[in-house]
Amino acid sequence: MAKVEYKGVKFSKRTVEEVKMDIDSMADEIRGYAGVKTAFLQDADSLILPVDDLVAILDYLKEKFPKIDRITTYARSRTLSHKSVDDLKRLRQAGLTRIHTGMESGSARVLQMIKKGMTPEEVVTGGRHVMEAGIELSEYIMPGIAGQALSEEHAIETARLLNHVRPHFIRVRTFAMHPQSPMQKMVQEGTFVSLTDDEIVAGIRLLVNHLDSMHSYFSCNDFSLNLLMQVDGFLDEKKEYMLKELDTFLSMTKRQKQVYTLLHYAGYSRYPLSVVYDQNVLDQVVPEIEKIERNGVEHGFDEYIRMLKTYQLPQPQTDNWS
Repeated sequence: MAKVEYKGVKFSKRTVEEVKMDIDSMADEIRGYAGVKTAFLQDADSLILPVDDLVAILDYLKEKFPKIDRITTYARSRTLSHKSVDDLKRLRQAGLTRIHTGMESGSARVLQMIKKGMTPEEVVTGGRHVMEAGIELSEYIMPGIAGQALSEEHAIETARLLNHVRPHFIRVRTFAMHPQSPMQKMVQEGTFVSLTDDEIVAGIRLLVNHLDSMHSYFSCNDFSLNLLMQVDGFLDEKKEYMLKELDTFLSMTKRQKQVYTLLHYAGYSRYPLSVVYDQNVLDQVVPEIEKIERNGVEHGFDEYIRMLKTYQLPQPQTDNWS
């Protein structure tokens, strides 16, 4: 079994027979339950396998679960750029309906900084191959990942690439730095300055403004680290609404922004922006903010919010995260 190093853990290219054994185990586990209609091919980059192997796996999956009507998977843009449109069409005909891929940024400098291992050109080529093959494409982007120095470039270049690809879904995953992340060294050295939530929202506003009014679903609603989860919908239908929501937040006073931010991240809940005008809410939340500011060091509130965000992050799968 071929193996390669993948962020400190072993990534394995499994054989068709191994995957079929897994499918058999699942079929035995849920025997008698006829309602299985969706499946997800794990893990990070399933399409690295040869197309013939993937077709065999998809065929076997549908044989064992004949009512399946949606099969999705992850894939890297570099891998997709190396798959021909005809190969991807074969996968669509075999039952693959959607591909999720992490663009993170459209900026070459940001992609290099985070060691993403791909180029903007590969993002566009891979994405357009998927779209031409008729498979649904979900591109993931990461506001905040560029830090202060590259924030504007990150937003504009990400929008530019998305306008070229025009995916079915644009899924927003606001960046939060894990305490064990290698990027902490960049923070200590002063080469990376994290954005405040105010700055992240401004970056999302710049991004949305540069996106075409295309029939792509811009999704903030499915990830709780996104501060304004209501910025959500098809760009050709709700772009102006989304810009208005972003502008409403950006026009608030500093204290109002703090109230909304603390409510969101402390309670993992969704609130309308109008909540900051509710005096009963202010009477409860403002004293908590003042307490945080008294007890914290400089930028105490922003640091407290960053700490709350880390509670929602998954733990690394390795002790060798470098």
